[in-house]
Amino acid sequence: MYHLIFVSNGPSNLKKPYFPSSNPSIMNPILRNVLAAVSGLVVGSAVNMSLIMISGSIIPPPEGADMTTMEGLSASMHLFEPKHFIMPFLAHALGTFLGALVASFIVISHKLKFAMAIGGFFFIGGVINVYMLPAPMWFNVTDLFLAYIPMAWLAWKLVSLKKSIES
Repeated sequence: MYHLIFVSNGPSNLKKPYFPSSNPSIMNPILRNVLAAVSGLVVGSAVNMSLIMISGSIIPPPEGADMTTMEGLSASMHLFEPKHFIMPFLAHALGTFLGALVASFIVISHKLKFAMAIGGFFFIGGVINVYMLPAPMWFNVTDLFLAYIPMAWLAWKLVSLKKSIES
């Protein structure tokens, strides 16, 4: 949609039309902000899921644990040692961090709000995970308090530091 604006062109009273969105290098700010949020969620989710999928090859699950279903995972949670919680924590933290980082890079304004929105989205997923899986309380507390909002803030801080160094 083009908005036609007439601008004065010098000493004559003649005005010529100017189309603000006709410059192909300028994207609609609302569209760009929506793209930032969606991109942050997609990237964060992909990173999270990728790390969860490869975690069994990095730290093998306990003997006899069924990791293919949520029911099997819940039933075998008592077999898990602290080392088995490293990869889920990293998946949650790095997924949130990279999702918030991508959103903060793309968004035009309100970078902190968008980074925190990505962190809040993943935090809600973490709370749901706490209710679905009987993980130890130390892991639940660590995961909820360190993997989401602090990582989103850290991503925003990194982007804002980059912007201040460039200017």
